[in-house]
Amino acid sequence: MAAAAVAAALRQWAAAAARQDAAWRAALAGWAPLLGSLAGLAAQMRAAQRLAWGGSSLGAFSDLRARLWRKQRGAAEALLEQLGSRRAELRAVRDAVGAGVAAVLRLYEERAAELGLAAALRRGPRCPSLADALEGLQDVERYYRHLYLESKLLLLRISCDSLADMEALPQSWERILERYKEDVVQDTLLKISLFVDNQRELCCSPGS
Repeated sequence: MAAAAVAAALRQWAAAAARQDAAWRAALAGWAPLLGSLAGLAAQMRAAQRLAWGGSSLGAFSDLRARLWRKQRGAAEALLEQLGSRRAELRAVRDAVGAGVAAVLRLYEERAAELGLAAALRRGPRCPSLADALEGLQDVERYYRHLYLESKLLLLRISCDSLADMEALPQSWERILERYKEDVVQDTLLKISLFVDNQRELCCSPGS
């Protein structure tokens, strides 16, 4: 039965998506401390630039300023490398979710004629339609794809040649997260759970 096959695919996708969302949240949680460290380092670098080296006792150490700059740049590069690892974790979730969504949609397309449009659009009093569930899948894929892209662009803009921007990284990150605060993933998992439970009840009902 087409409806049962699609419901089973949705159930499998939801189980995988819940695990992937936990990995996504763990990766996101690692960004704020690293960006905060970069911001603090940028503040130190700006302070070093403003320091009147020649007019202080440090002026006797002609290469101290260059050595300090190299050390600070090295620290920034190490933090960026850690952020790159976090970004790779986000990319892995984005790719896995996208592949899962594509597989479910492909199955639906293969069985759409058998299901019929009316069945796909039918809602219950407390149950979303199959169309609602499939739309939710696409919302989740879009959420991961867009937030990943924003994180990638943020990293590409980080430069030791723009310390003011680096110092503002925590605020820039918060603004990005604010745009994605709606919990699309959990909303979709709830939709799918309701739809799958309803399908199970229909299959088990007398005369089905």
